[in-house]
Amino acid sequence: MVEGRGPAPRLALALALGLPDTSLTSALASGGREHYGWGVDRHLAADTYDALNANTRATGNWKKGKSPDFPAWPRPKRTAAEAEQKKPVSVADIFHRMTRR
Repeated sequence: MVEGRGPAPRLALALALGLPDTSLTSALASGGREHYGWGVDRHLAADTYDALNANTRATGNWKKGKSPDFPAWPRPKRTAAEAEQKKPVSVADIFHRMTRR
C-alpha cells in the first residue's frame, strides 16, 4: 500500500472477484437488486424445474390431446435496456446503483 493513496486497484478487484455469486455486489453487476441471492445454484434449479415441466408436457398421456400448462419458475425481471446492455458494468455504476433508493 502506498502512503496516502489507499489500497491498490488490484486489491479492490481481487476482493470484488472473491465475493460469492449471491452477493449484493454481484447482483448489482448483473442488473439490479432483484438478482440478489440468484447464484449459479438457483439458476440451475430454475432451469431444471422448467426442463422437467417441458419433459412432462411432452411425454404425458393427456386426455383430449391437450397438455396442462405448467407455470415457469419465477426469475428476476430484466428490462429491455438491461437485456441489450452488453458492456461491462463499472465500479462507479455499481456504486450509483447501491446508493440509489
